Amino acid sequence: MSIQRILSGMRPTGKLHLGHYTGALENWIAQQDLLHPDGSRAYETCFLIADYHSLTTSLDTSSLYAHSIDMLVDWLAAGVDPEKSPVFRQSQVKEHAELFLIFSMLITTARLERNPTLKEQVRDLNMESLVYGHLGYPVLQAADILLYKGNVVPVGEDQIPHVEITREIARKFNSHYQHPALGDVFPEPAPKITKFARLVGLDGKAKMSKSLGNTILLSDGPDEVLAKMRPAVTDTQKVRRNDPGRPEVCLVYSYHQKFTGEAQLAEIETGCRSGALGCVDCKKMCAANISAELAPILERRKHYEERPEMVKEILHEGETKARKIAGETMKEVREAMNLGESNA
Repeated sequence: MSIQRILSGMRPTGKLHLGHYTGALENWIAQQDLLHPDGSRAYETCFLIADYHSLTTSLDTSSLYAHSIDMLVDWLAAGVDPEKSPVFRQSQVKEHAELFLIFSMLITTARLERNPTLKEQVRDLNMESLVYGHLGYPVLQAADILLYKGNVVPVGEDQIPHVEITREIARKFNSHYQHPALGDVFPEPAPKITKFARLVGLDGKAKMSKSLGNTILLSDGPDEVLAKMRPAVTDTQKVRRNDPGRPEVCLVYSYHQKFTGEAQLAEIETGCRSGALGCVDCKKMCAANISAELAPILERRKHYEERPEMVKEILHEGETKARKIAGETMKEVREAMNLGESNA
């Protein structure tokens, strides 16, 4: 049966939190391991450490490598299999920059300025001025995806406009440049969103973000998870234990919907609405269920933390595989564009 390719990535910000897990990482692993009825893989998966993208919001590279390794360890601990899925740094595959340059000629600044995700970032980060690289972030992302001919892009809801720009660029390249043997060089990738694409942070105000201090890390042990859960916001109208609650507006209940089994979830909803279940006990149960899901991740994380040379080797092997794929794509791009040696 036919196999499609997935390319997805994250900026290296260090250790990952539950928002990364439910919004992207969990879906990556599911797609990595998905099989056709005949036992063949449904997807080829490639996972990118987007270190160039980090420069769009900060020029400080002093911790970039350490953050990349921390993030990679979380990927591996969560279930990314380097035998199935090459993992690699964007900066170590020069073809990313080369294709980014070509794609920059295929889109206007006006189109990029209409990108709603960009407007949100400018607002949320209180940016007074915009660098060219940040404006062109979706173009570099298009190069990342199309360099590996990604057919499917697992993303959060906020990244859908970027995938649409990727599709537009692929169409424009294919309409201008046809490969003499292949025809279209690039596919038009489709976004794939998880059910829990956005996990609200513990403060209940925004999605989880380490800069906001409202996260539970994948590397947090049970005591840390419980300590972070204690001040989490709940239904403001449920002040005392016997007050009836509204699970549909409670942040902690939204976590239960992800990490708690159906039978216990029904009991929690009933207890909350009746007032029989207090918020303190509800939070303790939620913390315990989150820790139960994190337990195997913590165990695997310890394995990789104790073997740093293994992690580095996994990264280097992934980068070798990525360079091979990227080199083949750029050869096709140059042939389609008649760049290079003359055929005369």
